[in-house]
Amino acid sequence: METAIEARSVRKHYRGAERPALDGFDLRVAAGSVCALLGRNGAGKTTAVRILTTLLAMDDGTATVAGHDVRADGDGVRRAIGLVGQNAAVDEILGGRANLVLFGRLRGLSKAAARARAAELITRFGLDDAADRAVGTYSGGMRRRLDLAASLVLAPSVLFVDEPTTGLDPDARREVWGTVRRLVDDGVTVLLTTQYLEEAEELAGHVAMLRDGRVVLEGSPAELTSLVGDTRVEATFEPAAADVAGAAARVAEPYAVGPVAVSRSTVAVPVADAVAATRVCGAWAREGLEPHDVAVRRPTLDDVFMHVNRTVSEEAR
Repeated sequence: METAIEARSVRKHYRGAERPALDGFDLRVAAGSVCALLGRNGAGKTTAVRILTTLLAMDDGTATVAGHDVRADGDGVRRAIGLVGQNAAVDEILGGRANLVLFGRLRGLSKAAARARAAELITRFGLDDAADRAVGTYSGGMRRRLDLAASLVLAPSVLFVDEPTTGLDPDARREVWGTVRRLVDDGVTVLLTTQYLEEAEELAGHVAMLRDGRVVLEGSPAELTSLVGDTRVEATFEPAAADVAGAAARVAEPYAVGPVAVSRSTVAVPVADAVAATRVCGAWAREGLEPHDVAVRRPTLDDVFMHVNRTVSEEAR
């Protein structure tokens, strides 16, 4: 599979800082995919994006973006990429259309080409009704869509998006997610940084978790969540019935893929999938064991994130 972004042993140490911001950062992103960089504040996410987009020089290591060497061919990298930063880059007084024409002209398009590209992007991002309205009147989701449109003026093959939905309400976040998915459908490679783990699960086919300036764990969301446990059926039984939870645990054991945990009136049953979870509940019903409350809990990237940070902290002691 073709590689759109590759970094090897990248290192960056800011003057006066106690630790390097990046310390052996490695990453490979396949063309036409979405990769999410996850990490706490200070993990190195934004530094990595700034280096890969030529906004910051690395101290050591190598990196290529869209086939261009980040150190030796910065102009080639910049021609091939789009960048959406954390803060909006658009002018709030101008309308959306005027902003896009301005971006096109700044990137070297002729007046006619800039107008044509702006019209195309306004329609593509669903901003026709607000095209000539001042951006200052836009909702958060509309502004973020305009940011994305501005980054695509030159039709880049690789898009870097730093914290795409920070500060947006749930509806606006889903608006932006839909936009990113459509870009990938069109063949654009997306590298995004985010602190919203749900966002990474929704959008990314590959996730890289950063800690202290290096990738400590990576893989698909499914691969990563499989590292921290199985799907669980969690049920609470009325505590008044003496050994109801214990009986429920014994009934569930044939369907479990690991030890069944009992804590007072609560039973947690690790199962292979949702089908097995249904069978556990059916077995309880046949035995007359009716839980007061029941839920199926699947591991999430939140669980992986906490596991990684806990493990690395323990190893550092």
